[in-house]
Amino acid sequence: MKAKYIIYTLLALLVAFLVYNKFFSKKAKEKSAAAQGGGKGAGKRNAPVAVNLMIVKDTAISNQIDVTGTIDANEQVKLISQSAGNITGIYFTEGAHVQKGQLLVKVYNQDLQASLQQIQAQMILAKDIENRNRLLLQKEAVSKEEYETSLSSLRSLRAQADVIRAQMTRTEVRAPFSGTIGLRNVSPGGYLSPATPIATLVNIDPAKLTFSVPERYLPVIKKGSKVTFTVESSRKNFSATVYAIEPSLDATSRTITVRARAANPGNQLTAGSFAKINLILDRVPNTIMVPTQAVIPDIKSSKVWLYRDSMAVSQDVKTDLRTETQIQIIEGLKAGDSVVVSGLIQIRPKSKLKVLKVIR
Repeated sequence: MKAKYIIYTLLALLVAFLVYNKFFSKKAKEKSAAAQGGGKGAGKRNAPVAVNLMIVKDTAISNQIDVTGTIDANEQVKLISQSAGNITGIYFTEGAHVQKGQLLVKVYNQDLQASLQQIQAQMILAKDIENRNRLLLQKEAVSKEEYETSLSSLRSLRAQADVIRAQMTRTEVRAPFSGTIGLRNVSPGGYLSPATPIATLVNIDPAKLTFSVPERYLPVIKKGSKVTFTVESSRKNFSATVYAIEPSLDATSRTITVRARAANPGNQLTAGSFAKINLILDRVPNTIMVPTQAVIPDIKSSKVWLYRDSMAVSQDVKTDLRTETQIQIIEGLKAGDSVVVSGLIQIRPKSKLKVLKVIR
């Protein structure tokens, strides 16, 4: 009987312990506080989202692309001799500016000079005979056939003299155009053949800028188009004007080659240099541009969030041109709309918004 009371007493104590642990212990109080805190958190989730707005307005933009190209000389040629022989004179300084027609190199031609002098002496005699026969023909002292034979001899000697002069011209190397001559590859007294390059002559003012653009831009590329470009050797921005366009596309890259001309009075541009080119295709006078981060890509289109009546409203838009920081909206927005440009991750349809800053 006594054992029975002891068991009842232990059961009563166990029930009391469980009730206390469930409702009055420290852990139970913490759960209750956490539950109350969760209610406050739910309230925070319904709080307005802090955002920045941009008031949309019409603006003008330039449709432009960035490509790479190469600086080419206006004229460039490797100088060679048309005749073989020993070099008797070099008349230029490496790296110097030379004028068109200036004598640069001369090859041995004394044998040709001697032949020319011989022909000239024969021409003097032939000229006298031709004159005498002409006078005699007028007096009918000689036949016409004799006169024509003397005239033919004179003409033959003149032709031979012209041939020798042409051969002598081929022993001289002259500048075909004005420009800067490079490093020479020959020395006085050396044997020069038509296969031996003497030096390179370059005219780099104006400079030529050669580059390629994608096929889609072919309709807007034309003669007179302006381009700006930079080179690694200078911090200056250079400008050029398109003057020639290749008439056919490259079948592999589907690009078209364009060439522009750039003034280069100070020789700041060097042939063979790499150029970074900015090509302005056209200007759009009135359009809408928004920050790139404001446009949210969607499966079928893109959208932005608008601020209306303190709430977020989704608006589908159609985009086109892009810059480093902005994107063109061609459909879906109008001047005066308030576009959300920050806090976009937290926004849901009809989310309440709190405006921190308005960008105009």
